[in-house]
Amino acid sequence: MAVYTDITEDDLIRFLAAYDVGALTSYKGIAEGVENSNFLLHTTEGSYILTLYEKRVNADDLPFFLGLMHHLAERGLSCPLPLPRADGKLLGELSGRPAAVISFLEGMWLRKPEARHCREVGRALAAMHVAGQDFPLKRANALSVGGWRPLWQNSEARADEVQAGLKDEIAAELSYLEAHWPKDLPEGVIHADLFPDNVFFLGDRLSGLIDFYFACNDFLAYDVAVCLNSWCFEKNGSYNITKGMALLAGYQSVRRLTEEEVAALPLLARGSALRFFLTRLYDWLMTPAGALVVKKDPLEYLTKIRFHRTILSSAEYGLTREGSSA
Repeated sequence: MAVYTDITEDDLIRFLAAYDVGALTSYKGIAEGVENSNFLLHTTEGSYILTLYEKRVNADDLPFFLGLMHHLAERGLSCPLPLPRADGKLLGELSGRPAAVISFLEGMWLRKPEARHCREVGRALAAMHVAGQDFPLKRANALSVGGWRPLWQNSEARADEVQAGLKDEIAAELSYLEAHWPKDLPEGVIHADLFPDNVFFLGDRLSGLIDFYFACNDFLAYDVAVCLNSWCFEKNGSYNITKGMALLAGYQSVRRLTEEEVAALPLLARGSALRFFLTRLYDWLMTPAGALVVKKDPLEYLTKIRFHRTILSSAEYGLTREGSSA
């Protein structure tokens, strides 16, 4: 569940008085997401999302996140739009938390995406990368290779509680990636968390991208690697090359990967898998019993790390020279 901060109806009504959204008719907490408290609002003017930004989100980063959504929407990308208050600001305060009202995006996320959906995700990701090239604000990726060792050190001593031998395996993996991480690849604004629950569809049509609260500046191809990990593996841990072919072809139909990006993709996919393994491992070990957070199994991403170690070239992910297949 993703409601960490409760709100009262009276406080919410006072908060909404600063917005041109009509009168509140109902609201309820949204049980998805892990970083912030989210509520679905219904008013006399329509439906909206209210987000309260919790302590895990740095308030100094909020202008980047909210400004990016405006920037992308202005360039035709379908994503939620933060609504301005009467004073022109995008942020207010509710229950002691920075808060924003966001436009409601129609659609739902897919529990069982197929190759045709992966193709649309690839296209949308590339369109976001192109649209974000002239976004003026910058935000470093705190969860890239430089941030992995501090994260690992918080869990290292207890890693073997999850699986015997895990401490030594991950220590070796981290050292290898630190020594071989690529340099000088094309950079720009990336989503960094484009999992299926952050992409909405209406039928087979992609209706929009949501949850930009990990967005940052990093290698564009790293974002592709995140999507390969989150969209192209089956429940049993096997890689679905048909989905991979579709996602990569969709991406390259909008933005072609450079030769350097193609060569680096196996390493980027391996690093992306380690990044999500480490955050899941930390939450798995450190989240107290009874907390209102669904812990995700880190071993899912250990399986992916081990798979990527066997990859010799991007062709094994389904990347073709023409950039189109599937």
